[in-house]
Amino acid sequence: MTVKIGAPKEIEPGEARVAMTPDSALQLQKLGYDCVIEAGAGGAAGFTDAAYEAAGVTVVKTAAALWKEADIVAKVRPPTTAEAKKFREGQLVISFFYPGQNEKLMEAAKTAGTNIIAMDMVPRISRAQKMDALSSMANIAGYRAVIEAGNNFGRFFTGQVTAAGKVPPAKVLVVGAGVAGLAAIGTATSLGAITYAFDVRPEVAEQIESMGAEFVFLEFSADELPDGAATGGYAPPQSPEFQAKQLAKFREIAPDMDIVITTALIPGRPAPVLWTKDMVEAMKPGSVIIDLAAERGGNCELTQKDERIVTDNGVIIVGYTDFPSRMAAQSSTLYSTNIRHMMTDLTPGKDGAVVHNMEDDVIRGATAVFAGEITYPPPPPKVAAIAVQKREKPKELTPEEKRAQEVAAFKAQTKNQVTLLAVGGALLLGVGLIAPATFMQHFIVFVLSVFIGFQVIWNVAHSLHTPLMAVTNAISSIIILGALMQIGSSSVLITVLAALGIFMAAVNIFGGFLVTRRMLAMFQKS
Repeated sequence: MTVKIGAPKEIEPGEARVAMTPDSALQLQKLGYDCVIEAGAGGAAGFTDAAYEAAGVTVVKTAAALWKEADIVAKVRPPTTAEAKKFREGQLVISFFYPGQNEKLMEAAKTAGTNIIAMDMVPRISRAQKMDALSSMANIAGYRAVIEAGNNFGRFFTGQVTAAGKVPPAKVLVVGAGVAGLAAIGTATSLGAITYAFDVRPEVAEQIESMGAEFVFLEFSADELPDGAATGGYAPPQSPEFQAKQLAKFREIAPDMDIVITTALIPGRPAPVLWTKDMVEAMKPGSVIIDLAAERGGNCELTQKDERIVTDNGVIIVGYTDFPSRMAAQSSTLYSTNIRHMMTDLTPGKDGAVVHNMEDDVIRGATAVFAGEITYPPPPPKVAAIAVQKREKPKELTPEEKRAQEVAAFKAQTKNQVTLLAVGGALLLGVGLIAPATFMQHFIVFVLSVFIGFQVIWNVAHSLHTPLMAVTNAISSIIILGALMQIGSSSVLITVLAALGIFMAAVNIFGGFLVTRRMLAMFQKS
């Protein structure tokens, strides 16, 4: 009997996404599954029932029929209490689940014998990126946040000089440089705004600057900054001292900002308050705040969930929680792809048979209920457990100890160099005893060319060339140096060949640097 996977219509008010698209259904069928969908489930996202039928999907009239027929149910939102009553033994439900906040739902699944995979619990490791639905939705939310800001902002993002006057560019501050933050930064800069960004992790500064934004730095030592590795990629809790400096910095720049987009949120935790009432009062009339953390209380002190408010000083604060749903077609496409990748891992034989391998880090991490047992919270992934190991702080050395280390290192380096020179000299002497004089002349030129070419490449900054380019440039340098030694030969043929060698090697070197520069420019914005 063929296993059926189905997607019901989302019943959460305002939810327009769907967990299965016609394209993802075709891919699921290649894995050996029959696909079922409730009538009208994809309508709000622009996917008609006819499109599903054309993709070989069976359309059922009611949600009750789908829950009864499908062995695997894929959803976007967590199952409601009414949907939980439709759970049955051996059924697999895949959706955003938030098990930390839905204990009763887990108990219902345990009692019914239903297995639960929570897409919000997919471990944030490299192998699981294709299933990372939180990142997929955050990417859309960040993009949409800038579009909503532009819709509420009364001026252009980009600066203009026209006959009617000069229009200054908008100044945008993005708080948090996670997936949503980076998407917002990219969108704001592409629209021509002067973009600033802040994150508690200073290591993301290069990412921010490569996208054309300016990183807002705080004066803190490396030891005082929080370590983000232990929190699965999310920004970790901060010390009171760090929070105080952070808020002071925001108060300093608040009057200059036209648009503020806050993205600081860790699933399952209250959102930290980063933009206080006095900061809002310091902003110019017509300024806009988009709070992507509104679902968990908001990063702005005045945010109201699912509301758009205007403060007494004319600042617009948007606290919508359905940004991905406002781009339902794109969101459904990405989310259904995440589901399809999860099903690919659950179906290693591509034979329509689910293999729920609890030894797999990704599957185990995302599983909240399995075989009548609650398996939440999962153990940390093995790779993550390695990543979060703290490095031991190096021992502080006295000036005398540092000097002794430097002297020892210099002696060791000198010893190695002398040894290499002695061995090289002995080998050269050995070759000279048996080789003709004409050969030795050319051989010595070759050895010197290799040495000088190596030294030339060794001193080039690594950011200016790739490993492959380094090797080819080293070879080209050897050719150039050797050819320079031969270009003064009395033989016309040797002179011509030497000149050609210099020309072609020079083209290779300069062309390599030019290509590398253009590659680097692809990741920069002027």
